[in-house]
Amino acid sequence: MSKKRLIISVLVSIFLIGLISVRVWAEKQPHMRSALESLEKAKTQLEKAEHDKGGHRAAAIKLIDQAIQEVKAGITFADTH
Repeated sequence: MSKKRLIISVLVSIFLIGLISVRVWAEKQPHMRSALESLEKAKTQLEKAEHDKGGHRAAAIKLIDQAIQEVKAGITFADTH
């Protein structure tokens, strides 16, 4: 096998392992990831809503931001333990 073919084979192997790893990682914690997506969608909707809500809209956005951070922290924790 030529040196060029060996290098190409190694690079292709690394690429394929990376794709497989990403796929396996993405399949972990589907409920947490779904919750994260729902929170992000809810935040988007609140941001589009009219501002006159007596401060409750802004408070809800802050709470969703906190929830998003907690979900991300939970995903990170589970991925590392």
